[in-house]
Amino acid sequence: MGYQKLKFNQDSIFLVTGGAGFIGSNLCEAITDMGYQVRCLDNLSTGKKEHVTMLQNRPNYTFMEGDIKDFDTCMKACEGVTYVLNQAAWGSVPRSIEMPLFYEDNNVKGTLNMMEAARQSGVKKFVYASSSSVYGDHPTLPKKEGVEGELLSPYALTKRTNEEYGKLYKKLYGLDTYGLRYFNVFGRRQDPDGMYAAVIPKFIKMLLHGEVPTINGDGKQSRDFTYIDNVIEANLKACLASEEAGGEAFNIGYGGREYLIDIYHALCDALGMKVEPKFGPDRLGDVRHSNADISKARALLDYDPDYDFKAGITLAIDWYKEYLK
Repeated sequence: MGYQKLKFNQDSIFLVTGGAGFIGSNLCEAITDMGYQVRCLDNLSTGKKEHVTMLQNRPNYTFMEGDIKDFDTCMKACEGVTYVLNQAAWGSVPRSIEMPLFYEDNNVKGTLNMMEAARQSGVKKFVYASSSSVYGDHPTLPKKEGVEGELLSPYALTKRTNEEYGKLYKKLYGLDTYGLRYFNVFGRRQDPDGMYAAVIPKFIKMLLHGEVPTINGDGKQSRDFTYIDNVIEANLKACLASEEAGGEAFNIGYGGREYLIDIYHALCDALGMKVEPKFGPDRLGDVRHSNADISKARALLDYDPDYDFKAGITLAIDWYKEYLK
């Protein structure tokens, strides 16, 4: 894992918002493993307490329970912080269609609160989670920054808005912001439960429990599935990026393309099973195909992902076999 060799000032403090969630907890673990100080902020609405307790005995880890929708909390969280890794947002395209007002309040106002608190606190770099959903209905593959279509969900709109604020905060205030457009991240600690669970952990859990998964649509949708360690690398390398790259958004994927039905059969094969899936209706707001052009991130962030889909899914399956015992 190349990111473990990255060097920061020894007195650096990282604030990870949403640090009890899937991506956030992996960031907290990785940074504390590297020997740096981590402050985790989470309101535990979607994050898990177990992701906090597993790290709370580490002397370089502190947990702060709080909500990014509260500006005073954001200011307190940013005190003395060098780098902010803002992962505190609600995901899920279908859920955002059901709850647009909440997504506006949480994902837009909350992220703006964090940017402003970072600015006022003199934070060096503000790295935030964006999403491949900002490409909307544009058909071009691979997806390239600057070529976006019409948005298909409130979730996508919140992420596009975050990016516009990121540009403004760089231009108006000089805050170095870096938007990371994640492409279908998967790996250890991704929640397999609930109606909005991501497809890979949900399929793995159902297969291990003898249940028959349902694929939304015909299974011929394609995605650039991205292993969690690639995302950790991107976040940390953004913290070391040139200020000339500030205010920009970057695709964070592997650059591959996997079809959902092929993923399903690969999971069955890896688990030694032969189970034909069920098929359901397409999900409202979903894009048909997704594949990242990562050349901009390579050039400006030195992003060089170690894990292709095959390597990542092998590690993920091993982790879920242990976790779901």
